[in-house]
Amino acid sequence: MYMNIPKSHPRYLSLQIREKLVSGFDNNLVAKEGLLAHGRGEAFDYLIGEKTTKSAKDAIKAASIMLNQAENSVISVNGNFVALCPKEIIQLAKITNSKIEVNLFYSSEKRKKAISNILKKSGAKEILGMNKKQSTKLKGIDSARRIVDKNGIFSADVVLVPLEDGDRTIALKKAKKKIITFDLNPLSRTAQTADVTIVDNVTRAMKLLISESKKQSKKQISFDNKKNLKITILEIQKNLKRRAKNV
Repeated sequence: MYMNIPKSHPRYLSLQIREKLVSGFDNNLVAKEGLLAHGRGEAFDYLIGEKTTKSAKDAIKAASIMLNQAENSVISVNGNFVALCPKEIIQLAKITNSKIEVNLFYSSEKRKKAISNILKKSGAKEILGMNKKQSTKLKGIDSARRIVDKNGIFSADVVLVPLEDGDRTIALKKAKKKIITFDLNPLSRTAQTADVTIVDNVTRAMKLLISESKKQSKKQISFDNKKNLKITILEIQKNLKRRAKNV
């Protein structure tokens, strides 16, 4: 599949991601709906130029500061995220002293166990969201994602919610939590509701977020998410104009 595509080409990464997600589906990590969601994400990745934009880099810096300064940060994971970035999730958790919690929209014990096993193989020592005795409900949401861990998302001050749905982001904000998200669609409810939205492919952005988080910045966060999203939209417009000239 890759023989005629250089590794530096954006298409190479895209094809790799597809294979990881298909493998994740075959191994009970990814729900079939997750494959559909990725297709939508691919389209938006093309719109931003299949690269990390300046606005995304600014958001990544803000996210790293927020995670490092949090008192009780949690990285919420689903099947797609774990299929694509298991090692990076563990690295980021260690660097920022964050907990990891499994939280699924299309939830099943089989999928949760599969996700937990991959994380443990990648080096995770503790995974929240697996013990029913520790669970409670998040108000304002009807999906299975309302079930959260008392010691994790429920008590967190900062939650990283990658590849997210809008309902839970809104519910988490109402619960007075700071939200960091990856969302390739700058106009989605999640993107517009979060405190820091990283409009980038999660496999690219996670590496950069890890790198920034290692700096242990003590700077005050000066970041306007709405303003940054407007800049992202301008970047998309410029990219489309550039590509239109080459048609």
